[in-house]
Formats: sequence, structure tokens, C-alpha cells
Amino acid sequence: MKVLVTGGAGFIGSHIAEALISAGHSVTIIDDLSMGRLENIPPKTELVQEDIRSERVRALFEKYRFDAVVHHAAQMDVRKSVDDPMFDASVNIVGSLNLLESCIRTGVRQFIFASTGGAIYGEQETFPATETHPTFPLSPYGVAKLSVEKYLHVYHEAYGLKYVSLRYANVYGPRQSPHGEAGVVAIFTEKMLAGGEPVINGDGSQTRDYVYVGDVVDANLRTLDYQHCGIFNVGTGVETDVNVLFRHLRELSGSGCGESHGEAKKGEQKRSVISSALIRERLGWRSTVELRDGLRETVASFKRVRGAK
Repeated sequence: MKVLVTGGAGFIGSHIAEALISAGHSVTIIDDLSMGRLENIPPKTELVQEDIRSERVRALFEKYRFDAVVHHAAQMDVRKSVDDPMFDASVNIVGSLNLLESCIRTGVRQFIFASTGGAIYGEQETFPATETHPTFPLSPYGVAKLSVEKYLHVYHEAYGLKYVSLRYANVYGPRQSPHGEAGVVAIFTEKMLAGGEPVINGDGSQTRDYVYVGDVVDANLRTLDYQHCGIFNVGTGVETDVNVLFRHLRELSGSGCGESHGEAKKGEQKRSVISSALIRERLGWRSTVELRDGLRETVASFKRVRGAK
């Protein structure tokens, strides 16, 4: 199968591209390298350095005639989306529409979309949230992800494009960037290994559902053979607060740092956890990596990178 992975030089996208190659697929990556890294790109893939909003994207589709698109290129910083919602919409909505238009013009059969299982629901009413939970995003980022899901439905109804939207919980693991606001596991790990002291926002009681990147990759690969459309949560169904996460990482990294707390971030969700019962029922997927094991592998990978520098 010929597969295009957008954002394939990034954290999650590069792991997916690697797994697709191992499974025998032909993989092309499109990434503007604004956040992605060349060293993340696996062998036997072809990189096209381009913005997904570019008019040249359509020529790329005409050239390669992809069977499937795995769409991970995004403006992923929730706080940046609040500061600059126009830019967020430009990348996350208009860029996605550029890909969808290219799909229907060139006969792409399957579109897999990286959505969000946290920002899309807003402040949860039930725990864990299922896919039928009300969607009232509290950020432009969440609104954009929800908008693309609605467009996917339109393109399926109008043109027959099959799609799967995967609503991720908080994904962590090797290759995650410690820079910016996204990825508390990476931010804390890098800070601790550098001898610093991470600052916990607020009292640290806010919870998230942390899912290992390897499990997320498995969910993506299973959707390639799915013959229907669907929206699926991809998470563990387990809440972990930031204080507990901090203590796990401090122990695993061997850091002697103290536990410092700063001001709470305005608009930050208090609790976020999602149910993956539906994807387990339809695709046989479940999270297999326990948090402690995933954090251990993540810390080890950060140590290897630091040792190689």
C-alpha cells in the first residue's frame, strides 16, 4: 500500500512511518520541518519538505497516487491556538482541507486523522469520556480538530472517502520534543536529566490519561484494514495526576530535584480521561504498555540521546 504520512518527521508520525515500513508498505512523508526533525525520519521513506497548505501538495498526490493518508501534521500547541487562532485554523483546518481535496481528486481510499481526546471534549461531565460525550472544546485547537472531523463526514457522504478519526489521550514516549508547551513527560524528563527542577503548574492535582506512543502506532496500523468509517478514543482509561507523574519521572531519571509548584495555567482542564471501549470492540485494540514501563523506556531513550550528543 502507498501511504502518505503528514508530519512524519515529528514525534508520533515518525513512529507510525517506521511501523508502516516494517509492515511492508511504501511510505512518503510530508513535513515542513518546523517542528519535525530529519533524524526522526526512518530509512526507506521519501521526505517531501512542504507545508500542507501549499498548492504544491496536489501535485504530490497526482505524482504518487496514494492509497491512504495518515494525517499528523498540525499546529499542536493549545496555548498558541488561544494566542493566534487564525494561524491555528490556517494549519489545522485549511491545511487538512487541502489534503482532503487532494484525496478526492486522486482516488485515495482511506484517511486516518490524528484528533484529540482531551481538548475536543472540554471540561468532562463523565469519566472516562466515551465518543458520545458532548464536545465543547475550550480552545481553538480543540475546535479545529472537531471541525476537521465534521469535514471528514462531509467528504465521506459527498465523495465516498473512508475515514477514521483517532482521538488521542496524552501521548508520550521516545522522540517527543521537550520544547514548547506540549508533552509534560518530555519536558519534565529533559529538565531532570539536565540537573534542573521542573515546575508543576498549580497544585498538581490535575489529571490526564497518558498513553504510550507504541500503543498509538498499533491503533493507526489497525485502521488501515478497517472497512468502515469511525471515530475512536485512543487512551488507557486511567487518570494520573501531575504530582504522581512527577514522582515517577524523578525516581526513574535519578534526579534529586525538589517538587516545585507554580501558578496554575488559566483554562487548563482539571480532569481528562477517555474510554477506549469502542476501538477495543471494533478493532481489537487496547493499551498494552503500563505507565511505569512506558516512562522507564522514555527516560532511557532521553538518556541515550543525551549520551550521543
